[in-house]
Order: sequence, then structure tokens, then C-alpha cells
Amino acid sequence: MDQATPPPLPISAASETRSRSAPALRPRDAATLILVDRSRKKLRVLMGRRNTRLAFMGGKFVFPGGRLDLADRRMPVAGALCQRSEDALSTRVTGRSPMLGRCLALAAIRETYEETGLFVGTRDYGPPETTPEGSWTAFAEEGVLPELEALHLVARAITPPGRPRRFDTRFFVADRKAVAAERAGIVGPDAELTEIAWVGLDEARGLDLPRITRSVLDDLEAAAAIDFKPFRPIPFYFERYGKGLRELL
Repeated sequence: MDQATPPPLPISAASETRSRSAPALRPRDAATLILVDRSRKKLRVLMGRRNTRLAFMGGKFVFPGGRLDLADRRMPVAGALCQRSEDALSTRVTGRSPMLGRCLALAAIRETYEETGLFVGTRDYGPPETTPEGSWTAFAEEGVLPELEALHLVARAITPPGRPRRFDTRFFVADRKAVAAERAGIVGPDAELTEIAWVGLDEARGLDLPRITRSVLDDLEAAAAIDFKPFRPIPFYFERYGKGLRELL
């Protein structure tokens, strides 16, 4: 079943640069999924170019991702996140819901489908019995159940204060083998991502990247060097008193 052609994106001149007069916005929970291909000698990652007409990071190359949606709380899953990821997700969080890690992982999976047409999950258990309205219905149509065991946390970053949009983003990684299905017609000139490609890390660094994406690529390379062992430190990027900091969770 092909998805209907998305409506044209609005053109906006809104700036994503720091504004000293901007109010201190509370960051929204968000999640990103870095898909990696380890079938060749050199690691490759899936990256997409954001539509130049988007107000937020238009024209930049990014990993698929976006903010948490209420529907993510109600989507059935297979398996669970590893304990190391759960522990890191619960660190430095106030008023954390016990469902937060699960919801963030599901947000990363959903956003990956919405932006690339790739379904991360499994067909081993048949389609989900029920799904929330919206994008999750496509998983039932494809017979794919999201599989959380395929995801591992690799980094976290909070947008600095003073930006017109702020996100508390958790970066997950999953192997390309976790993709159970693909739907055409998602990526295109009027979509959020106008192109996607599997690229090596050195090639990725040569693209027009947001600063945090460049930093996470370095973290990804370090994690890959130890075969993504679960009990590795998780970098956490944030700003305090105007100074960018990198701590380990």
C-alpha cells in the first residue's frame, strides 16, 4: 500500500540560531535512530537530507528522528530495551515515567518509518493486534511488530537554551538487519527528507551536518570499535552557563 503524496512543505525564514531575548523553553523529549550497515569492511550509516524549505535545519543531513508522540505510549512491542540503555535513560531525568525508555525507543522507530519508509521490527510474531491511529497503522498493514531489543542507546543531547526549538534527544543505534520491511514513496522532493543514502563515516563527515550530529558520529565510531558492547559509557551533551559540556552516563 503506497502512502499518499504528502502536502507541500511551508516555506519559512525562521532562524534556529541562538536568541538572547528568547524565552527559556523546556526541551521536548525526542528520539533518533542511527541505522548502521556492518556487512562491509567499513561501517556505513543511513543519513537523510532535510527539505530546504523546512524552518528547522533545512538542507542539513541528519539521522531519522523526532519528538515523542502520545500514540507511542500505546503501541505494542516485541522484547524490551537492554538494561544498560534503560539505566542510562533514567539518569539525569526528573519525574521520569517508568515507560519513558520504551516510549522513546518507539518514537525513534516510528519517526524512522515516517521519514524513510523503513520498518524496524520483526514479522516473527505476526502483526500487532491493535495499533494507535496514525503512522503505527502501517506496521499492522506490513505485519511488523516493533522490536525494542534491536535498539541500543548511543548518546543523549539537549538543545542549548535560547533556541526557538529545544529537544532532549536520545540517539539509538540499530543494525540494518533489524529492518523488516520497506515502503516506497516516503522520501521525495515534497517530503521531510528529500533523499536518503548509506554512507561511510568519513563520507558522512563531509556532508552539511548539524554540530551535534558530527559529535554523535564520533561517538558512534568509538562504540563500533568495541562492537557496541552494552556496558560502555553513554555521552550526554548539554550546555550550562553558556558552556557546552559532555558528560558520561
